Amino acid sequence: MLMNAYEARLDALRQELARRGLDGFVVPISDEHLSEYVGAYAQRLQWLTGFNGSAGTAVVLAQKAAIFVDGRYTLQVRDQVDGRLWDYENVPATSPAKWLGEHAPEGARIGYDTWLHSKGWAEAVGKELAKRNATLVAVEGNAIDAVWQDQPTPSAAPAIVHDDAHAGRSSPEKRAALAEWLTAERLDAAVISPLDSIAWLFNIRGSDVDRTPVVLSYAIAHADGSADLYIAPGKVTPDLVAHLGDAVRLHPRDDFAGALAALQGKRVGVDRDRSVAAIFEALAKGGAQLVEKTDPCVLPKAVKNPVEQAGHRAAQARDGAAMARFLHWLSVETPEGSTMEIDAAERLHQFRRDTGELRDLSFDTISGSGPNGAIVHYRVSEESNRLLAPGSVYLVDSGGQYPDGTTDITRTVWIGPAEAPAEVKDRYTRVLKGHIALARATFPKGTDGAQLDTLARQFLWAAGIDYAHGTGHGVGSFLSVHEGPQRIAKTGNGQELLPGMIVSNEPGYYRTGEYGIRIENLLLVEPREIASSEGDWLGFETLTLVPIDKALVDASLLDAAELGWWNAYHARVREVLAPQLDGPARDWLENACAPLG
Repeated sequence: MLMNAYEARLDALRQELARRGLDGFVVPISDEHLSEYVGAYAQRLQWLTGFNGSAGTAVVLAQKAAIFVDGRYTLQVRDQVDGRLWDYENVPATSPAKWLGEHAPEGARIGYDTWLHSKGWAEAVGKELAKRNATLVAVEGNAIDAVWQDQPTPSAAPAIVHDDAHAGRSSPEKRAALAEWLTAERLDAAVISPLDSIAWLFNIRGSDVDRTPVVLSYAIAHADGSADLYIAPGKVTPDLVAHLGDAVRLHPRDDFAGALAALQGKRVGVDRDRSVAAIFEALAKGGAQLVEKTDPCVLPKAVKNPVEQAGHRAAQARDGAAMARFLHWLSVETPEGSTMEIDAAERLHQFRRDTGELRDLSFDTISGSGPNGAIVHYRVSEESNRLLAPGSVYLVDSGGQYPDGTTDITRTVWIGPAEAPAEVKDRYTRVLKGHIALARATFPKGTDGAQLDTLARQFLWAAGIDYAHGTGHGVGSFLSVHEGPQRIAKTGNGQELLPGMIVSNEPGYYRTGEYGIRIENLLLVEPREIASSEGDWLGFETLTLVPIDKALVDASLLDAAELGWWNAYHARVREVLAPQLDGPARDWLENACAPLG
């Protein structure tokens, strides 16, 4: 029997490992910056296994291999990865570290690329391997790269200046604030390696990673306010040089590792969770004094300034009109029974392109009909493409990258003309009630997202059901659609929600093999004035303005406050979107925003 492509690749990797004297190798979805979305050159896991999700890890041993994904991808991984070759493992029920501690051969040498893993990850795996007298071995050159014959090269696209009119603060201002922090922490310098932190700090953007407007680069920021930026020379334009000024020294990206080794005697801050192990190794070998500190760009990047907040509102209004045109188009086209998932995704993309401001999608559109909608992070392909059939549920999760903001919205639509089944309406309305409860929440300063998560799940829990993903993630400003440190999930990270942060509100329900439901808006954390209150209080402004499908709502399950929220929300949607629409699309909007109850 001839080997298929993925079987041949796995065999080639095992041969390479044997040549290197290794008993195993770990393959993450990652790049040298621990990015969520990575450039084509870094899609090693997809090349090896066929899995194209945004989070996952593979472990290859001589006689056994496993792929690890979380609850978002439990269905997708089975569709894309050959179960004859790979064991499917669920995170957090297990992890690559735990699995290796159970399956690595006694005394094994397990290879890993120090430029693709954090220091903490390496320590955790090393401890598990020690139980089997095995060791984690740093490799010289990635083993996948050695057998990936047609591996793409990193993007050569030029860096782009992000105008201060959109950023709200100049790069010198941001670097001055960072320098004050360094001085207060008694540090000489800080290594900045996350791509979105570099983009934010220097007010630059790029197109090196699909769906995230960042530039492949590294930075070292100094206590005197100056900085060194390591970037491929071909990306440097006269506009970039003028924008950065004399206080930012430019170097080839390949010089970064050597520069770390030259920081002898300096107190250098490095983020343990956001910097790869190779950075720590290079600093230690060079004689720098390492001080583990959270990336100083993370929190100020997450707290949007007034200019960024205004930009987000403008982007949401523009994107909302594109979404309304799309939903109107769906209402016209789908009753004909000929629209496919790919057709719908492309049509939505075109409506966004028609704004004239779209720079990219913020992620690959999730366009899932019927059972495909139950795959939380489904990505449509020619093989999986389904009809948006009358009498089915259609879930579309999408977003755009605009110079003034990043959008992310999910709408679940009933494809008529028949009425939706009672069970579907019940599940949808429970999701809606949770969405409304979170949107209406008022909470004291100091609250973190884990303390609010139950608000969105309570009505599902009452029916003995739940969803296997977080309720909310942070969103960047013309940056990453998934931005920390804030989040709303069962498990928190201790980060309180601060005014100016943006989070998603996206409870859902998924019946495997039948349909998926999710309702997602973006929320801005804002101060709340409460008469006779004690202390400081916060709430949310809903930024996303797009009608929610009332064909799936069982209004009898909504109380007066929930109906009030629905009607006030849709009045606001009509107010913002109607002036941007005309003709049949505007007529559709008026009907979609009509009061409920």
